[in-house]
Amino acid sequence: MPLIEASETRFDRLILLVGRLNYMWTNTESLLIHLIAGLSGTKKDVAVITFLTLNTTRARIDLVERLAKMDGRPVEVRDPILEHTQRLSKLSGIRNRYNHCIYSFDAESGNPKTILMRIADRKTDIKLGREDTVDEKALQEIENVVAQLSDANRDIWRLIGQLGFPV
Repeated sequence: MPLIEASETRFDRLILLVGRLNYMWTNTESLLIHLIAGLSGTKKDVAVITFLTLNTTRARIDLVERLAKMDGRPVEVRDPILEHTQRLSKLSGIRNRYNHCIYSFDAESGNPKTILMRIADRKTDIKLGREDTVDEKALQEIENVVAQLSDANRDIWRLIGQLGFPV
């Protein structure tokens, strides 16, 4: 396969995987709505408003964790919820990497690259946009996270049912 076709194939695969990653992430993060409703004793529509008012994943996870840690919360409710929120927090890193970047192509190989849209402040200077080549290992990493999100989604749904939280 010519070099250009190989890089286009890799880029197409990357875009499809990032799309799947975003779909799985959004679908799984939305399960926090049910945890918010159950932990706060509200209806699902109130939890939806709360969820949508908090505009970051971190804020939503923080809310669920704080509700789970409230005094008097049974350990059999608290601990599984914290386990799942910590799991989501760990998985959010790769999602953030591929959502908060610019995509480009390596001039020599044609391989896709990511350029992080982040400024790293140093003592006396700044560093802009770390670049990473999207190789087979990176694509496998995204596939692995998508599979882990699928598992997390099923596990959180199971927990919501076990706890009798609003669906």
